[in-house]
Amino acid sequence: MGAAVVAGVTIIPTATSAYADVEKTKSEVAGGDGKQYWVENNLVGGKAAAANRQEAAGGQRPEYMVVWAGDENAADTAVPDVKNLPGSVTDDIGGKVRDALPGPDFMAVVDVTKGSPEYGKVVNTATVGPLVENEPHHMQYSWRKGDKIYAGGLYSAATYVFDVSALPELKLSGISLPSQTLCGSVPDAYWVLKDGTAYGTYMGGPVAPGPCRYSNGEVRTGNGFAGTPGEVVRLGPDAKNLVEAPAATETPEDPQQCLNMPALGQPSCANPHGIQAREDLNTMVTSDYAEPRDIILDPVKNPSPYLRRPTIRTWDISDRNHPKVKSVSYLPTGPRSGAEDPLRNENRAVMETTVTNQPGHKGAFAQTMQGGALYYTPDITVPNPEWKEIFDLSTSAPEFASPGENGGPSANGGWVQTSPDDKTLYHATIGRKAGTLGPNDKGTAGGVIALDVEKLVNSGENPQCSIDSPEEITAGGAESDCPTLKSTQAINPDKTGAGPHWGALDNLKKGDDGFYTETDQPSRLATANYFVARTGLDGDHKVCLVDIAQDGKLSLDESFKDENTGDTCISFNRDNWPHGPFGNAKPHSMLFVTNDEDIK
Repeated sequence: MGAAVVAGVTIIPTATSAYADVEKTKSEVAGGDGKQYWVENNLVGGKAAAANRQEAAGGQRPEYMVVWAGDENAADTAVPDVKNLPGSVTDDIGGKVRDALPGPDFMAVVDVTKGSPEYGKVVNTATVGPLVENEPHHMQYSWRKGDKIYAGGLYSAATYVFDVSALPELKLSGISLPSQTLCGSVPDAYWVLKDGTAYGTYMGGPVAPGPCRYSNGEVRTGNGFAGTPGEVVRLGPDAKNLVEAPAATETPEDPQQCLNMPALGQPSCANPHGIQAREDLNTMVTSDYAEPRDIILDPVKNPSPYLRRPTIRTWDISDRNHPKVKSVSYLPTGPRSGAEDPLRNENRAVMETTVTNQPGHKGAFAQTMQGGALYYTPDITVPNPEWKEIFDLSTSAPEFASPGENGGPSANGGWVQTSPDDKTLYHATIGRKAGTLGPNDKGTAGGVIALDVEKLVNSGENPQCSIDSPEEITAGGAESDCPTLKSTQAINPDKTGAGPHWGALDNLKKGDDGFYTETDQPSRLATANYFVARTGLDGDHKVCLVDIAQDGKLSLDESFKDENTGDTCISFNRDNWPHGPFGNAKPHSMLFVTNDEDIK
C-alpha cells in the first residue's frame, strides 16, 4: 500500500495490510461550502463476497452491525499524560509513528449473522473524508427499514447521513457542516421520525459568541462554540438543515444550577445530549448533560460541578418544523446528596433519556452520568412533568464483582433504553475509576443491567416509587412499584472504570421465511467500551454482544470473537483494517441493520 495524504500530512504505512483482497468504491456529495465530501468503502473480498457469505451461511440473509469509530492518534491523549508525549509526533512512539498522526474515521460493517462462518468479522470499513478528527460519537438509537443513518462528529461539528440500503456497502447521502448550524455546535444524538427526517441535539452553543437568530425568528445569546445554549436541529435525509430550534428558554434559568463560562446575561442549562420522541404524543424529551467546551477544547477537570446539568426538557413537536420547549425540569437530589461534593449528587449530569413505547404509556426515564441514578416521570405530556429517583446504581454495582463500595457516585452511566414492550429498562455503565473519590477509593467496575420496570410503567399517573432514604441507596426502592434488578452482565469486571458507555438493542428477528422483521422481544444487545479519550475515560475499545434470554437473563455471547485474537468481543485495537494499517480505533456507537430487500 502506498502513502496516504491525510489533513495535508503524508502518512507512509509501516506495515502491510492483512486484507489482500479489498475492493474500493467511493460515494461523494458536495458540502455546503462547495467542497467534495465522501465515504470510501473498503469491501473485503469485493462486492461479490456478500453473496458468497450468504451461501456459506446456509443461504441465510445477512445481518450486520455498523459501528461508528474514530482513528486513535496523539490528539486523544488525556491532559495528565501530555507530558509523556515525545518531542514531536513524528518521533518513534513504540514503533508506531503512523498511530500518532490522524488517520481516517470510519463506519465499520461487522457480520453479526448467527451461524455465519464470518460471525464477528469486519467486512467493510467505510472511511469518511476529507475531515479527520471528527471524534465519531452517536447515531440514532435504532434502525428501521428505509432509515438513513445519522452520525455525528463531536469535534468537527458535522453530521453525516449514510445510505445503508445495500449493505455491506454504504453511500453518503449528505453532510451538514458547522456553517449550516450556526446556532449550535457539538452534535450528539439523533431521533429519526417516521418520515425519514431526524431531530438532532447540538449540545454546544452558537458557532460564534453573541446573538443568534433561529429558524422561527427567535434570538438567543450564546457564549460560543461548545458553550451554551445548545439547540435541536431537524435534518433531512440529504442532511439539509430544515429547522434550528432553541433549547434555551426566553427567561433566565437557575443561575446557580446553570453556571456558564463565560457567563451569560441569561443563565441557561440548555446543553441537550440525549433525545427521544413520541410522535403519537407530539412530544419530545431531551436531557442536558454539560457545557461541553471543557471536555473537547480544554479537557481538564471541570472548574465547577455546576457546569454539569440537572435538567430535562420536554418539547411540543405538534408542528414538526417548529419544535418548542414547553418545560424545563430540575431533577431532585437524593438521600446521598450533599454540599461537600455536588458533582456526585444523584441529579448531576443528565446524559440520556428514554421514552416508553406502548400506546397506553406516557412515561419516560432519565439517567445521570456523575450522579449514578435513574429517574422516571409518568407523563411527558403534562405542562410540568414530575421526576422521581427510582434506582441508585449503588444497588447494582456489587453485581459487577466491583472491588469498591459506594457504587453510585460517578458510576458513569450512559446508554439507557426501554424495551419495545416497556417491560425492561437496559442501562450501560462504565463504572468509576479507582481514586476518583479520593486516595482510598477502590473504584467500581461496569457492565449492563436489566431492570424490571413493568409495575412502575403500569402504575399510571401516580407511581409511588421514590428513592428517598439511606437504606434504599443500596437495597433498591421500598415501594412495591419500584424497579427490580432482573439481570446484570459485567464487562471488564477486573478493571475499574472500563465498562461500556453505549449500547444498542437488536430489534431485528428472522422469520421462518428467512426475512427479517422488527420485534418487541430483542434477543441480544451490543455494547461499546469507549467514551471520549481526552476525558481519561478511554476504555479498551472493544465491542461486545450480550444475549437476552426469554426470562430476561443477560449473558456474554462468547461465540462473538475477534477475528485476529480469538478472544470474546471484537477489538478495535488492531494494526490493520481493510482501509489500511492505521492502527487502533475508537468505537463509540453502533446499530443493527440489514439490507432493505431482506427485511419486511
